[in-house]
Amino acid sequence: MSGLAAVELAEPFTFVIDSVGVPRVAPRRSEHVVCAGGGPVLGAGEIVEALDAAGIEHPSGFTHEVVFRCCPACSQLNIVWEGDFVCVFWDGELPREWNVDGSGS
Repeated sequence: MSGLAAVELAEPFTFVIDSVGVPRVAPRRSEHVVCAGGGPVLGAGEIVEALDAAGIEHPSGFTHEVVFRCCPACSQLNIVWEGDFVCVFWDGELPREWNVDGSGS
């Protein structure tokens, strides 16, 4: 993280867990895609296991779970808000099962 300004180091960091379970961090102003180096990432539910594997202490829970689904009709990535599994792009139904990386049904 060399080259970061002191103000950036004082702010929270953006994080992702890459496809092999390694935590990656970047300045908060970064997009998650940039933080991931453009590669695929694991779901947020994997964060605790990744921190455990890295030997990093952490709280037992996090403040907000974000649920993602890919729309099978239009292929757009959606955030499921308040349990409403509906595509925001055309109002079609989203699958209840994880399908973002192609492993779901």
